[in-house]
Amino acid sequence: MVRGRFAPTPSGPLHFGSLVAAMGSYLDAKSRHGEWLLRIEDVDPPRIAAGSADAILHTLDAFGFEWDGPVMYQSRRTEAYRAALESLRARGLVYACDCSRKALSGIARRGIDGPVYPGTCRDKPANDRLAQRFRTPADRVVFEDAQLGRIACNIADECGDFPLRRADGVYAYQLAVVVDDAEQGVTDIVRGADLLTSTPRQIVLQLALNLPTPRYLHLPVVLDDHGDKLSKQTLAQPVDSARPLAALRASAGFLGLSIPGDIADAATFWTVAKALWPHRPILPIRSRKPAKSL
Repeated sequence: MVRGRFAPTPSGPLHFGSLVAAMGSYLDAKSRHGEWLLRIEDVDPPRIAAGSADAILHTLDAFGFEWDGPVMYQSRRTEAYRAALESLRARGLVYACDCSRKALSGIARRGIDGPVYPGTCRDKPANDRLAQRFRTPADRVVFEDAQLGRIACNIADECGDFPLRRADGVYAYQLAVVVDDAEQGVTDIVRGADLLTSTPRQIVLQLALNLPTPRYLHLPVVLDDHGDKLSKQTLAQPVDSARPLAALRASAGFLGLSIPGDIADAATFWTVAKALWPHRPILPIRSRKPAKSL
């Protein structure tokens, strides 16, 4: 059984870039008669905007998305993350780190996704009150992306030892998403290519925790007029849940689907889109899309 998922961070209302990711994951699962799950990634309290989770669910419902089973909330999953961290610690794969961002900026070289941690604290004694880092292996991670083909990454060289829990007790995205995907039985992950650099780190955690590795498909990133990723940080406008068909058409067009002009409602749109998805074109990894209200 194919099982996909959409996992937004409730830091604001659903915008066009998130709609594209939701549509891609939904069509990939539903076109193969699979299940599609929802997870609210609210593990990091400072990033959460009050009421955003409910607003996102309302918008998805208004756009005709139908999810299977209950919605998972990361904020309720702390014990599962703690257990995973302890499992890694028991095998010597976790160590405490007291390096600040300011200190790292002066000693770490730039990698594919920020500073590459140089292993400064690897030999320091355990201290659960400090941030906890994963001791990355030297081996390359290689995986097949359904959109991009073979991807290889030496995490130690290109990312370094990465955080699993911050000093304030908040668990890191990389650990939380791996634990949650396994708990939900996710087989296929479809998401934006802005998360491509996270995938090798998640795979190495899956291997360390003896968890299955899903199949991956990374979609082109939606950009604004300035070439920046469309996001809440770049003031992306929310999609209009009162006009779902217009936004659905635009999202499908971004994904390379040619929806007939006579589609008059969301239900018909989804029937047609599911049939077209297996025949979609291979798209460039980065595409421009002017930011506008939809």
